[in-house]
Amino acid sequence: MLSLGTAVTALTGLYLDNSVLSKSITDVVIDSRQATRDSVFVALAGDKDDGHQYVEKAFDNGAIAALVQHDVGSDFVCLDLRDINSVERQLQHLVWPVCLRVPDTLEALQRFAQYWRNQLDIRVVGITGSVGKTTTKELTSAVLSRRFATLKSEGNLNNEIGLPLSILALQERHEYAVLEMGFYTRGEIQFLCSLAQPHIGVITNVYPVHVERAGSLDNIAAGKSELVEALPKSPEGISILNADEPMVMAMAEIGASRVFTYGLDSSADLWASNVQGMGLHGIRFKVHHADDILHVRVPLLGRHSVHTALCAMSVGLVEGLTWQEILEGLQAQDGQAQLRLYAVPGPQGSMLLDDSYNASPESMIAALNLLDDLDAVKRVAVLGDMLELGPFEYQGHISVGTRARHVVDLLVTIGELGSLIAEGALDAGMTKSDIVQCRDSKHALNYLSNNIGMGDVVLIKGSRGLGLDSLVNDLETLA
Repeated sequence: MLSLGTAVTALTGLYLDNSVLSKSITDVVIDSRQATRDSVFVALAGDKDDGHQYVEKAFDNGAIAALVQHDVGSDFVCLDLRDINSVERQLQHLVWPVCLRVPDTLEALQRFAQYWRNQLDIRVVGITGSVGKTTTKELTSAVLSRRFATLKSEGNLNNEIGLPLSILALQERHEYAVLEMGFYTRGEIQFLCSLAQPHIGVITNVYPVHVERAGSLDNIAAGKSELVEALPKSPEGISILNADEPMVMAMAEIGASRVFTYGLDSSADLWASNVQGMGLHGIRFKVHHADDILHVRVPLLGRHSVHTALCAMSVGLVEGLTWQEILEGLQAQDGQAQLRLYAVPGPQGSMLLDDSYNASPESMIAALNLLDDLDAVKRVAVLGDMLELGPFEYQGHISVGTRARHVVDLLVTIGELGSLIAEGALDAGMTKSDIVQCRDSKHALNYLSNNIGMGDVVLIKGSRGLGLDSLVNDLETLA
């Protein structure tokens, strides 16, 4: 059971018998507004805000303890864990709620999570990739949940803060954890693996996403490969690799884990053929594994989603699930595995495809392919800047424009880099009258509100920094 005593032991190495420390912990949070009865609040000191200012609010909301790294006032009982020789003496008059004083709250959160992970007999699936991590995590969890008590990381809790929170949400009843692992710099995934200790490593792809921070595509590949390197030896450790991605398949030579591949070529261990998009009704395809051939239909949007389905199937197969369990899991997923793409009503009877959360050249083209599968009076793509592409910036935007020329009837671009998408479409032969270049979302709103109508399907996609979600909201209010 996760308790205050667990936290103290994790952070000091001391095993202490105290009634206050036996108090169970229901949750660990970094936002005081999310604190509930018997939770622990971790006061992180950020660049813009300091969580120590909200300790009292967390206690008001029911937290029984707060991890702090500096004084938060004399009104709170404090157990100073920096001097382990005095901890037992301090416990004599301890009551909760209590502040647990540590040298560094982020490091303490990570140590706490690592200690708790070591107490649990559980198999961990780590998932990384440039595109599709969240989708893959959701679907993989849905498959494993058909047989096992499975926890998945919520939202995109995939970094040095989010992953420890996911680990601390684990309970002894859980048999599997499916954890997303993000990447910006070399060494990051290696560190996350030291906390999570995965048995199964899933690599979806390597694309120039956040390449400005990573430095190069080779650095991105090397960073992703840290997941494979961290896996235990076969048969306990298993690498699940996308056979259609050469930079991913190069990782098959790394480490000593068993390798299982998936893709669209018959050379893969699990492969698909006859992939057909059915618009908003999902996709269907034929799946092959050893002597098994199945005809599958899944409620995932876009033909590119076949890789997501194959990946989740792969995890199910290597973990011993039956085909019935795997297919039930693929059908049971509740729509969260759609990578934040939603269909919502738009003005004058149009339909909006909201994919405004994030963008890369690959995900842009995949979204355009989905749009191409849909019946529409007029297909409209509203595409904005793709950020952090580094040296791939120019060609990435041009390639999206090239694909748009073959899909859409009207192309609306937003932002300075969006103009490169327009340039790509023009170079590919799209007429200038079918392209509208907008300065910002407000400009696009004014244009779209008067130029889309009954039966039109409008894709809206761009990097999160553009705030295109507000454009979707504004258009939806006009419906």
